[in-house]
Amino acid sequence: MSDDNEPQPSVAPTRPPTKSASAKSAPPKPASRGARQTATYLSKRLTAAGLRPVSKYGQNFLIDLNLVELIARSADIGPHDIVLEIGTGVGSLTSIMAQQAGAILTVEIDQNLYQLASEELAPFPHVKMIQGDALKNKSTFRDDIMESIRDAKSRLPDDSKFMLVANLPYNVATPIVSNLLHQTPPPDRIVVTIQKELGERMVAGPGSKDYGALSVWVQATCKAEIVRILPPSVFWPRPKVESAIVRLDVDHERRSAIPDLNYFHQTVRALFFHRRKFLRSVTISAMKGRLDKPAIDEILSRLGHGETARTEELTLEQISELVEALRQAELNQL
Repeated sequence: MSDDNEPQPSVAPTRPPTKSASAKSAPPKPASRGARQTATYLSKRLTAAGLRPVSKYGQNFLIDLNLVELIARSADIGPHDIVLEIGTGVGSLTSIMAQQAGAILTVEIDQNLYQLASEELAPFPHVKMIQGDALKNKSTFRDDIMESIRDAKSRLPDDSKFMLVANLPYNVATPIVSNLLHQTPPPDRIVVTIQKELGERMVAGPGSKDYGALSVWVQATCKAEIVRILPPSVFWPRPKVESAIVRLDVDHERRSAIPDLNYFHQTVRALFFHRRKFLRSVTISAMKGRLDKPAIDEILSRLGHGETARTEELTLEQISELVEALRQAELNQL
């Protein structure tokens, strides 16, 4: 899901705009608060540039300015903070955040929206824009994105915070959030608009239908909350599902207490791969070729998990304890 909020390029786009785009898509004159954030306004602005929303990029623009402002306000952005935004859109959210943040890096995959947003964000020299996909692959960010974040952070005061604040495209929301929690530096805060179902999975507790690997990964590293549920009517074009603004505050102490982040994340995902099977069965499957059945049985017995235990019933603490026991058992075999 892309949004009507994104930053301007620090470099010229790689492809010159069409005549209609360059002639008609210049930064709009100051408009009333409501006029700038309606479906009619956005439709006319894109039409004037010869553009229309591209479904494969998840372009659903947030057309309620109160909610755009709520996203920015929920992030508590300070003048020394650096913000990463994925999905610039036409730069509405970026423009709001640019008045609050010390630096912004915004990424837009759509070349045409990149050009449109670059014009909108021209007044903000501390906003850098990158055109392209934010992900190098499913498991990592593009190298230049995190390098830019580290560079900006090095030039800001020590108390600066790094945040992801964005109206995320639905199709990349999970890999963006999950992967960012692995990065160096990790974010201090994440405030994103995502599919409601995904937000519910992030905050779900043991035994609920939404509880899974994502719930554990997010809650093992963050304090998570749903700020607001958004109906389809506040987007243009309207998505077929509800959305949610979610805030994640990274608990650096809790995150640092995980001995091996990659091992933890991968093992949790494996344990939840067949979430409704018995814990012993999924653990044996997850550790195939790494630990034998007697070793797994000893661990499960020592931790008090009976034959009918299931992964989806375990608390965050129990899962963390199990994963670390498995890791230690593997190390002891070396």
